[in-house]
Amino acid sequence: MRAIIHTQYGPPSVAQLKEIAKPLPADKELLIKVVASTVNRTDCGFRSAEYFISRFWSGMLRPKYQTLGCEFSGIVEAIGKGVTLFSPGDKIFGYNDVQFGGHADYLVINEDACIAKMPTNFNFIESAPLTEGVHYALCNLRAAKIKHGQTVLINGATGAIGSAAVQLAKYFGANVTAVCATENVELVKSLGADIVIDFTKENFTKQKYRYDLVFDAVGKSTFWKCISLLKRRGVYISTELGPCGQNPFLALLTPIFWRKKLLFPIPTINKADVEFLKELAEKGHFKPVIDRIYPLEKIVEAYVYVESGQKIGNVVIEISK
Repeated sequence: MRAIIHTQYGPPSVAQLKEIAKPLPADKELLIKVVASTVNRTDCGFRSAEYFISRFWSGMLRPKYQTLGCEFSGIVEAIGKGVTLFSPGDKIFGYNDVQFGGHADYLVINEDACIAKMPTNFNFIESAPLTEGVHYALCNLRAAKIKHGQTVLINGATGAIGSAAVQLAKYFGANVTAVCATENVELVKSLGADIVIDFTKENFTKQKYRYDLVFDAVGKSTFWKCISLLKRRGVYISTELGPCGQNPFLALLTPIFWRKKLLFPIPTINKADVEFLKELAEKGHFKPVIDRIYPLEKIVEAYVYVESGQKIGNVVIEISK
């Protein structure tokens, strides 16, 4: 079968298309014929190991799991002994940031992992990006204990995380102000944002409005720049470590020394979360924004584009039709 293999950490060019043996499902495992996957910040981070700490999970000197692709959609081709939740022919989607494997014709995964049957109203291309960006957004909004009627500002509203955060915040009943560039204002409005700030015309950190939550979904601002935007007991969350890696430390200090605080939750996802995302998709509360679709053979080009910082929403890899 075809698979994208990286035997060393580095730039996009380390990802190479090769032929490898087709896996077989063990007990409680499914063999998935992958139809679509994505290239996202998780894949990029583990491929480059730019954050050295990631090597504690992926391998210190070289990648432990050589085929990336944490998101996928596909068809159950075969099942191992003891599988009860799925049957051959089931259309599924899911997430695996431990062993990965989505950038290949086939993968195996335990039936109890973060997988679910595809939303009935979604195709494979739409289902592939249903977990990565949105689970980061969901984790952060839950950590902030978002409530109906609260005011939320989302910086970077057009990325995979930000575009998901706008839709989720609206689902939870918040009043959403979103920040993006001029060319994406209408897109962000269509996601449900109540107010859209064009950062090319206005510095969102200088406005007079105050928010219960400021969510920097691109990590390009800081707690100190946004502190004046927060209400008393307001919360700031960023998806990045911040200058000099300050955010984890501020997460420890701000609850003690300030009424306004920074949170830095560790993202998690489980099977119940995937089922929840499926339900949101089926009921029309969430739909991933898709920027581009690449064939598997052009995975390096996809990586380069994702790392250019220009993508809107998600980049999908079409593996089979």
